[in-house]
Amino acid sequence: MSHTRDGKTQLIARVRRIAGQIAAVERAIDSEVSCSAVLHQVAGLRGAINGLMEEIIEEHVREHVARPGLDENARAEAAEELIAVIRRYGK
Repeated sequence: MSHTRDGKTQLIARVRRIAGQIAAVERAIDSEVSCSAVLHQVAGLRGAINGLMEEIIEEHVREHVARPGLDENARAEAAEELIAVIRRYGK
C-alpha cells in the first residue's frame, strides 16, 4: 500500500482510536457494565471500522482501478482483489 504513505499518519491515528474503543469495550464487559451500554460502544466501534474500511477501499479504487494510465491487467487484478475483500467483509 505504498500510495497510503501520504495518509499514513491519519490512518494510524484512526486505527489507534479504534484500538482504544476496543479496550473500552473490554473494560466495560470486565466491569459488568449494562448490556445496553456495551452494545452502544460496539455499535460505535463497528461504525469506526466501517469508516476505516471505506477509506481504504476508496484509496484502492483511486490508485489501482480508476487511475489513468494503468494497464488493463493491473486494473482487472485490482478489481478482483477488491471484489474478494468486499465478499469476505460481507460475511
